[in-house]
Amino acid sequence: MKKRITIMNSPVDVLTMKETLHLIDDSIRDKKPIQHIVVNAAKLVHMQTDTELYKSVVASDIINADGMAVVWAAGLLGEPLPERVSGVDLMQELVILAAKKKYRIFFFGGKEEVVSEVVRKYTSVFGEEIIAGFRNGYFNKDQEADIAAQIAASNADILFVAISSPTKEIFLNTYKDQLKVSFIMGVGGSFDVVAGKVKRAPLWMQNSGLEWFYRFLQEPRRMWKRYLTTNSLFLYYIFKERIQKFFR
Repeated sequence: MKKRITIMNSPVDVLTMKETLHLIDDSIRDKKPIQHIVVNAAKLVHMQTDTELYKSVVASDIINADGMAVVWAAGLLGEPLPERVSGVDLMQELVILAAKKKYRIFFFGGKEEVVSEVVRKYTSVFGEEIIAGFRNGYFNKDQEADIAAQIAASNADILFVAISSPTKEIFLNTYKDQLKVSFIMGVGGSFDVVAGKVKRAPLWMQNSGLEWFYRFLQEPRRMWKRYLTTNSLFLYYIFKERIQKFFR
């Protein structure tokens, strides 16, 4: 049984990357559908006011800490996590696993040229056998059921959804039973990274919790307000929770 802790009223699983991969592999092998999600500082902040997002996250079967800020917060609150399990790294590991175990993946999200490039890159390395299908992430609300049916018809073992929050979390939570996929996962902007549209921070910045700052440097005008607001609120909520624990 995996252990769960609670940060800002959200469950987070105490898992390493290796342990997470083992759980996912078991679910695919046994045809036991599970939903995966990662949480970072921004998502935890939005969950405080977005009820639908909150319900979608806590309903997931595996909840990993994507950001170093969450790992540090867990330690500050006296409930340490073993390591960060980032969504983009987990996705890459699962593609390798799919090639080894002959699992098939459906890629859903991003612009048409981005998702097509992701599929092209993975096909060139691992072969067409791992591709169950793909679709861009632009659709109307009344198209959702048809998209879910398309994914179900692909007989995919793994589904990656690269759509912004909270749309992807709500879509997965709403249609997870209809998708008929053993493992479903929201991967945010990971397709952009794989396609080469967005550069990922150097490893030392990732390990230092500065990946957000590297992202800010690439698009300062668009990102400054988001990071200023969410990071400040995250610190406020964590220190508030720390003080509450101290006086219990």
